[in-house]
Amino acid sequence: MKPLVKLIHWHTVEAKAHARRLRAAGHAVDASLPPGPALFRELRRHPPAVIVVSLDRLPSQGRDVALGLLGQKATRTVPIVFAGGAPDKVAGVRSKLPGAAYASWEKLGSVLTHTLGDSRRASPVAPDTSVGVMAGYAGTPLPKKLGIKPGLRVALLGAPKDFARKLGPLPAGAHLTDRVDTGTGLALWFVRTHREFDRGFARTVRLGARMPVWVVSPKRSGPLASDLSQNYIRAECLAAGLVDYKVCALDSAWSGLLFRHRQLG
Repeated sequence: MKPLVKLIHWHTVEAKAHARRLRAAGHAVDASLPPGPALFRELRRHPPAVIVVSLDRLPSQGRDVALGLLGQKATRTVPIVFAGGAPDKVAGVRSKLPGAAYASWEKLGSVLTHTLGDSRRASPVAPDTSVGVMAGYAGTPLPKKLGIKPGLRVALLGAPKDFARKLGPLPAGAHLTDRVDTGTGLALWFVRTHREFDRGFARTVRLGARMPVWVVSPKRSGPLASDLSQNYIRAECLAAGLVDYKVCALDSAWSGLLFRHRQLG
């Protein structure tokens, strides 16, 4: 039986066309599932020999899918090949994942042949997104890092008891609450374990359709470290239509990813 190549692409017609060409070149290719929860579940249950991720239409999401796969025990050793994409976009992904393979669609078949034949090839290592923030950002007050603006109503969900104190002075008129209502403009959800995240995930998706949501989890190297990783959080949220666009280290124990639904722009 030929080793299976899983193709991840955001356009069904284009995915099928690429899959046909790769099969004609002698590869066993599956492009049956679009990016989404079902695909990620299948990849965890039945990891393929190689994963091909398209950079043509949504390169940032292709990058995040790869990061999510690298954060999962079942898929982190599966080689990833990025295909297509504009040169500047490919360069941006390569800077984050320099160990991955990159190919044009025309040369993808030969790159796959090489990758499948090289049993020593290692998967790219995902960067640890739970560490720190950008240089020059460390001295910024935590409310500003989190995007708490004057007059904003902020829901703290599952927050540690001392978190409000750690936030310090808030901008004028900003208000903290422990629930979400019609006036809430930002939510921070503190989640401690993989199981807790899965249980509350549906609510997070609903919140993300209304407002930006911080998903705050224990740092992997911190005192509260658990089985939950930011790579897993990113992959699940991405598959559900939420896009992360900011990371923040809250303190030595907690780090957050800020999500919003694609439709919010």
